[in-house]
Amino acid sequence: MAEIKDPENTILIELKTGTVVIELMPAIAPKHSERMKELAREGAYDGVIFHRVIEGFMAQTGDVEHGKEGGNIRRAGTGGSDKPDLPAEFSGIPHDRGTLGAARSSNPNSANSQFFINFTDNHFLNRQYTVYGRVISGMEHVDEITRGEPPANPDKMISVKVAADA
Repeated sequence: MAEIKDPENTILIELKTGTVVIELMPAIAPKHSERMKELAREGAYDGVIFHRVIEGFMAQTGDVEHGKEGGNIRRAGTGGSDKPDLPAEFSGIPHDRGTLGAARSSNPNSANSQFFINFTDNHFLNRQYTVYGRVISGMEHVDEITRGEPPANPDKMISVKVAADA
């Protein structure tokens, strides 16, 4: 596992193949970083599936309303948390392989709990979707996530924790 420099701003996502370590970017996207930590600490992300996984593009998850394993996952991707939507925090940080982006509707200020991890450099997303984290360890586990829109047997986030609490 990579060295964790700032445990309060590091997220640990447990997948079936291992742990993904994400360094958040609170200086770039403070509201998105705070929301991810808040939902992680509540356990809201635990058991949430990857509902949209596109080869050569990205893996999307984080629908804490409809994406829980055992729920009506046909609706996964349409929900969010019970917290208000977040304002866009667009920046010059590019959507490179391993970056974490905030999923949203066509409204730029509609991000809530859903996020995606880029499989490749997706620079066409730059300045249109908030980047608020980067995988620093375990990208090989992200690469193993089952593909599909939605996948027939989706993978899930077993647990999501803030490193400072782990």
